[in-house]
Amino acid sequence: MKSRIAWLAFLASTALSPAQDPAANAAPPAGAIEVNGIAAVVNGNVITKNKVGFMLSPVFAQLAAQFPRRGAEFERQVLEAREKILQELIDRQIIISEFRELEKKGANLKPQVIEQEIDRQIRTNYNGSEEKFEEELKRARMTRDGYRKMTREQLIVQAMRAEHFSDAPPPLPGEVAKEYAEMKHLLRDTTKDQITFNKIFLPRLDDQNPLATPESQLELAEKLAAEIKNGADIAELAKTHSRDAFADQGGYQENLPRTDLAPEFASIIFAGKEGDVIGPLEDPAGFTVVKIVDIKPGPSPSLGEVREQVEERVRSKKSSAAYEKWMEGRRRSAVIVRKL
Repeated sequence: MKSRIAWLAFLASTALSPAQDPAANAAPPAGAIEVNGIAAVVNGNVITKNKVGFMLSPVFAQLAAQFPRRGAEFERQVLEAREKILQELIDRQIIISEFRELEKKGANLKPQVIEQEIDRQIRTNYNGSEEKFEEELKRARMTRDGYRKMTREQLIVQAMRAEHFSDAPPPLPGEVAKEYAEMKHLLRDTTKDQITFNKIFLPRLDDQNPLATPESQLELAEKLAAEIKNGADIAELAKTHSRDAFADQGGYQENLPRTDLAPEFASIIFAGKEGDVIGPLEDPAGFTVVKIVDIKPGPSPSLGEVREQVEERVRSKKSSAAYEKWMEGRRRSAVIVRKL
């Protein structure tokens, strides 16, 4: 058990990591102040709305940027993400109770493993910015110790899964090679990502056009994005319409580090490919349309460096059906009260 826990931190960077989505922090009714409402209670253990909201907030920010007009699809994805994370937190509490029994027999999770995972999450979700991470903790009214506890629980669940299904068929060389090819980009050093693009930025209120409103600026951004997708030259349009320091250069920015972008923008843009037109994206300042010229991903580790992690990912996939059946039984026997 102890040997497995030490390296399972990497799993959070794959499909096993929590989805993140902020709708859990819906505003309370007028006149009420909800300090930290209850999202669910599992066997007497409370899951707070703050915890749900914190884990979901980066994805909410990304969805808000992608859907300036919000709408039905935005609402659907927000609710879907919230449901996914809440269910994961419920399952986590069910499994934690089993781990507490193992702790009595000496099972443990080393503090440095938890810190390594927190560092990875800061790199992945906040472009390596401790400042952005601390701002999000403050916004969610969560302490660093509280986040550390949450991360510890996440890693324990992953370790318990590996422990219960350690008899999964061993991974074959071909399976390992295929899995590595699929996941190596997830293990790369994203703080070294770079991108080259042309950009048009339209502020919500334009000093050069007193009649402009946020709605008219969004309409203009949508019109320009459609024209670019139909073959118009974004560089020429940027010179005419963009309102940032790069407008005279046609909105051209070369080899911009990922860390220079807002995390939600980076997640969207770096998921694209050469030639893609993305946007309009929304932030508090205005609306942005981007056409990607080139992406240079950060370096990925070699298979030799991450072989153990890749092999465990293969085992996890092979045991997924058995794991879900195992969890179904524990859900039926648990006392679960959902508030969301």
